Amino acid sequence: MRARAVGRTRGVTLIEMMVVMLIIAVIVSVSTPSITAGIDAVRLATATSTVASFLNSAVNLAERRQRPVELIVSLKDNRIEFLSTDAGSGRKLTLPEGIFLEAVEPQTPEDPDAGRSLLIMPGGAVPGIGIQLANHHGGRRLVHLDPMTGFPRVENVENK
Repeated sequence: MRARAVGRTRGVTLIEMMVVMLIIAVIVSVSTPSITAGIDAVRLATATSTVASFLNSAVNLAERRQRPVELIVSLKDNRIEFLSTDAGSGRKLTLPEGIFLEAVEPQTPEDPDAGRSLLIMPGGAVPGIGIQLANHHGGRRLVHLDPMTGFPRVENVENK
């Protein structure tokens, strides 16, 4: 007759599983803020290049069609749009969640928080404006529309 060896069965105890789950929870809670800040920085960079392309298309439309284009920047609605006299040539740009329009430069002395409505004339100088975008983590970027070349350029804005 064979004697059965009485021994422990192999496996994981509940306490060991709880310790592993606790370690995973600590790692996730420590890394979550930096991951969300990184995602917001990518959203800001993408939104900035989208705004630059949008401004460039408004200038190109005015030059290509030889018609004035109205550029409307609405801070309270968080959107930019342009309108032309051509049918179907108007476009709206709504910024993604977490990105907002912070300012339009140069600011008007009457109401610095108001939006702007500008006219882009074909063959004329492009209005030298800047549109500042921001995210909830304090990142800021400024899109300047260069009046000499008509091309937008992007720059980082230092936090104040």
